[in-house]
Amino acid sequence: MVKSDGSESQNLQKYGVPFYGAAWVPYSHVRSKLVSPEDNNKDDDGEDRNGSDDEASSAADYYVVLAGGGGEGRSGIPNAVVLSHFDFASNSLSDQPVAKLGTGSDLPYRMAVHPSGDGIICALQNSCRLFEWDAVKSAEVHQLGVKESEKVLSQLENVGQQLVLAFDYEGSILAAGGEDGNLRVFKWPSMEIILNEAQAHASVKDLSFSPDGKILVSLGSRGPGRVWDLTSSTVVASLAKENDEIFVSCRFSPINDQNHVLYIAAITDRGGSVVTWNTTSWKRMRSKHVVREPVSCFNISFDGKLLAIGTAQGDISIINSTSMKVHTMVKKAHLGIVTALAFSHDSRALVSASMDSSARVTLVEDKKQSGGLNLWIIIFIILLAIAAYFMKDKGIIP
Repeated sequence: MVKSDGSESQNLQKYGVPFYGAAWVPYSHVRSKLVSPEDNNKDDDGEDRNGSDDEASSAADYYVVLAGGGGEGRSGIPNAVVLSHFDFASNSLSDQPVAKLGTGSDLPYRMAVHPSGDGIICALQNSCRLFEWDAVKSAEVHQLGVKESEKVLSQLENVGQQLVLAFDYEGSILAAGGEDGNLRVFKWPSMEIILNEAQAHASVKDLSFSPDGKILVSLGSRGPGRVWDLTSSTVVASLAKENDEIFVSCRFSPINDQNHVLYIAAITDRGGSVVTWNTTSWKRMRSKHVVREPVSCFNISFDGKLLAIGTAQGDISIINSTSMKVHTMVKKAHLGIVTALAFSHDSRALVSASMDSSARVTLVEDKKQSGGLNLWIIIFIILLAIAAYFMKDKGIIP
């Protein structure tokens, strides 16, 4: 990618691993867990650092975690959890991984990052494994690593392939949806079972928690979406499909969004649409066609203002969640199917991953309506000039 000043940005990198999961590291939380309070208040030179946690977590503290691999075969393609660093100033991902932890013959097919820094859960072929952040003692700039946790998630051992893992906003609940249709919901970190539904769907495709963690929406490979009340562990509503829609992914608007809606990305005969649902009545509010190609993945920004869609053709679209108009489109952002999308915690950037072994960060530019306003001002000035010319020509003004 060439920037406007003619230089080449390095926001797209390949790391030799087909990726199925991508997320931003909650670095401020991770840092507080890895270093002592005394060290946390000092900069790299040992000097005291004043200011808030937000100030301490500067643009230099953006990391992305990626997971994937070649599976059990003898293709020579590794299975790994990969850490990369992103620099906003140069709009670049590190050309080499900050850390790369191999997982042997186990493919980390799905991934969920704990929002408060407790680690990463990866869904392998038959079980789920917890990985933890690690403080790497090195003279290098990047001090973050990843390691396998000693904690065994026995409740997720020998459960078959899990197709989706999700934490609620606070990180106090974990949900797992299986290829066999089993839906499991646990308290975190105790792993006390909240819900265990053996036939939630034919196969569970996606999960999303409401901002307060009381409601869970699940999508399956067939049939309607289901709305679960986690207090009573019962289904309270169904989300019906229309016109041969295929529901791909779902996301609630965040807690600070006054709309309180559920977004579902769907594949239709025209390409990809976003369907919005009222989260009180669970009635369909709107369906908007947004892309021409089939949707492969979907996500929402933390401020609720933007949606992101990845396609099977490798395109990325960032969409205004209110108007449903395209904010940014990147054609052929990847050469392969887009498998994962995640907005940074400040909603300034979007990381995407693909089966072509690439990761990309797309900056979210602030597209205020100043450009359009300036255009109207120019048009208005031109009209005034024309009017003044004719008025002067007719002697109306001297």
